[in-house]
Amino acid sequence: MLSLNLAITRLVHTSSDNFAIWVLNAPYPSGHVLHDCVWPQHLTQTWHAWQEMFANHSGLDISPRYGGGPSSPQPLESILPPATGSANNYSVRLMQHLGISLWNWVFDGPILNSLERSLGIAMGQHTRLRFQLEIRDPDLIALPWEIMQRGAGVSPISLVQPILFSRTTSEVEPLPYLRTDQALNILLILGENEEKRPLQLEQEAHLLKKTLSNAVSENGNSQGYAPCMVKTLLQPTPQELIEELETNAYNVLFYAGHGLPGPDGGMLFMCQNTTLNGMELAKVLTRTGVKLAVFNACWGAQPAAIDRHAITNSSLAEVLIRQGVPAVLGMRDEITDEESHSFIQIFAQALRMRKPIDEAVALARQQLLTLYKFNRQAWTLPVLYLHPHYHGELIKSFDEGITELPETSIIGIGSIVPTALLRSLSPSGRTCSLKPGITRIGRTQDNDIVIPEPSISRNHAKILWRNTLRGSTPVRTYYLQDLSTYGTTWIFRSHSWEQIHRQEVPLESGMQLKFGSNKSLPWEFWIEESSN
Repeated sequence: MLSLNLAITRLVHTSSDNFAIWVLNAPYPSGHVLHDCVWPQHLTQTWHAWQEMFANHSGLDISPRYGGGPSSPQPLESILPPATGSANNYSVRLMQHLGISLWNWVFDGPILNSLERSLGIAMGQHTRLRFQLEIRDPDLIALPWEIMQRGAGVSPISLVQPILFSRTTSEVEPLPYLRTDQALNILLILGENEEKRPLQLEQEAHLLKKTLSNAVSENGNSQGYAPCMVKTLLQPTPQELIEELETNAYNVLFYAGHGLPGPDGGMLFMCQNTTLNGMELAKVLTRTGVKLAVFNACWGAQPAAIDRHAITNSSLAEVLIRQGVPAVLGMRDEITDEESHSFIQIFAQALRMRKPIDEAVALARQQLLTLYKFNRQAWTLPVLYLHPHYHGELIKSFDEGITELPETSIIGIGSIVPTALLRSLSPSGRTCSLKPGITRIGRTQDNDIVIPEPSISRNHAKILWRNTLRGSTPVRTYYLQDLSTYGTTWIFRSHSWEQIHRQEVPLESGMQLKFGSNKSLPWEFWIEESSN
């Protein structure tokens, strides 16, 4: 899937409302553009109105740092779109106005051109565009960027459409190689909740477990669905939680309970008088291989604040992503149990249908919009963060699970298939044998083939093979997959060098490849014929 990554940051040594928006990653080289802009006063005013309407308890403020509202602010009714037809409700008009205003501020000039061309490339390849937004200014984290929409009657960016939306950050710990799993293995944690007694928590645990594990299609047909296992811990101590995670049996952590924001990712309340902060949780999640953490707790995606201004990188979601958790789903604000259960049911169902995480979130968000309508903020509350090097593929696709056969499943294949090599064509270049399964290529020492050049990404590419049967004949096919930040992997075919980006292409013996700069010396993929 193709990706477009945007970053937004406030410019230093300028007036406080000057920002830069630039494309960090695009499907084509000239798409990496930069745009300077000014934060408009009407957006501050609209944001204040949003908070009064939907989140009057929130103490976050962006006014002093970004110029504030006008000295004589206009009545908001005068800048909202007129009441017509289905948009006659004030809350609907407010939400639509904020969404369109955010879109117009972000997608202006060259940024819009990069988006439109990227969408065109994705459509030409019959795929979706994965769009990731990085907000580097802490006070802008709290805004509901998920509601951005190009115009009235156009679907917001985070709903099901040709774009799959998530937030991200580029200041992250590297990911190890992540295999897709065959099943959904969930550790469900019910933490302390000030409003519920133990009996109510047990009922809540039973309901959530049933919702997560029984997510199947409406007609009851579970064919093609991934298996699902759910284990529940009711108000565990932090040590009990850590010991359970260290069994390495889970790919998803689901927490429901009470939480508070704080500078280190906030606090999650476990059993009585015990808490676990975001940094402590991040360490155990990355160590035990959890790929997705879901928090049905207030403020999971909201930063902590001092004097009504957000603390940098303080939300639970940001802390976990920065420490190397591949995917985190938190709530931007308070969500009711009814809304949460509706979201979880569709989200879990989509994951069991082997959908990528960002697509599953979009489907579940659409369900919230359908049930609770556009004038309520329920559909805007889930906030998904994806690690910039994670594609969101939690469960192995059904087709992949059928066609990829392990070497041991085909009798004799190990003795009849040839050896594959990658050899550098530079003077005195080295030759590397490809590993069984996957060979990782990159700049850092944790790769199988290390190319220590500045233009090489830390985890740049991989070569993998798949065993299949052609009739009764075993066949091994090799593929090159680009993982680089800027799509700087090249393959020579049809008499020219062709850049691939986030693609998987089949390899043939004798093909030449380049990693990093187009001017770097090539490598050659070679299959050494067996002498048997």
